[in-house]
Amino acid sequence: MSLKKIGVLVSGSGSNFQKLIDHIHDVYGEIVVVLSDKADAYGLIRGKNAGIDAVFLDPKEYPENETYNEKIIERLKGHGVELVVLAGYMRIMTPNFIKAYPNAIVNIHPALIPSFCGKGFYGMRVHQAVINYGVKVTGATVHFVNEVADGGPIIAQETVKVADDDTPESIQKKVLEIEHQLLPGAVKAICLDELEVNGRIVRKRLK
Repeated sequence: MSLKKIGVLVSGSGSNFQKLIDHIHDVYGEIVVVLSDKADAYGLIRGKNAGIDAVFLDPKEYPENETYNEKIIERLKGHGVELVVLAGYMRIMTPNFIKAYPNAIVNIHPALIPSFCGKGFYGMRVHQAVINYGVKVTGATVHFVNEVADGGPIIAQETVKVADDDTPESIQKKVLEIEHQLLPGAVKAICLDELEVNGRIVRKRLK
């Protein structure tokens, strides 16, 4: 059976992308391209080091987000990408992008959706909100992407405890460790066709 072709989108260091390279690439799926909206994203270097086509697409060259997304779709389709993984990608997907890859775009969010998610909840803002609210657990969520920010069907979640002396930085570190496990596990399951999606519900496919 041929490996599913994967395209990864990054905006920063790409530590989650590195875990996909380490645990998924050329084993369960083939990462054929990594794209970034940031020229200095270290994720592009990670891709080059792994022999993966690494592409910077400058959003400033495209006055509308829709046009920019169309260019990304064009690049992904040109590489034969079947599954798109957002690994720290900070731009919003347009409806046409989602239609091009229905239930085939995966994102990881540094909180337990539906808490601390949606518009304005990204990066360190999420962990600061966790502290401000006083919750005792937080975590990470892997989900499919739909038209609603952080609103797609949930694939996997894991929790970490919030200690009284935690800071946004210490929570980020704990959550990132969970992300590094969750994302490769979810992508592996998709590559092996182990999941089925029924509305909002994602379950393991019965054998």
